[in-house]
Amino acid sequence: MQGFYAIVLLVCSNIFMTFAWYGHLKLQQTGVSRNWPLMAVILFSWGIALFEYICQVPANRLGYIDNGGPFSLIQLKVIQEVVSLIVFTVIVTLLFKGEGFHWNHVAGFACLVAAVYFVFMK
Repeated sequence: MQGFYAIVLLVCSNIFMTFAWYGHLKLQQTGVSRNWPLMAVILFSWGIALFEYICQVPANRLGYIDNGGPFSLIQLKVIQEVVSLIVFTVIVTLLFKGEGFHWNHVAGFACLVAAVYFVFMK
């Protein structure tokens, strides 16, 4: 179950991360933060990123094999990267109209799935 909880926390972490890194661009598009100074945008993003870390750190602790989890550090990192790209793709596709999903993105994701396979291969 620790592995499952770790992955759920990684998904939550990456949702916050995506909003922290790219959400301010959507706010700018809608006019909410168009006139904010850069420091305000940075502080806003840091505020969101705090919740990323609140999820990320326990995810790594729960998932890590030395803490009773099922994953090595490399496996945790590859899982995190795949989750990050999936979450990013879903959020960008839903929030940023005009950002299309093309065949080369599918090919890239297929390579990532292959990476997960090879990392978990015994």
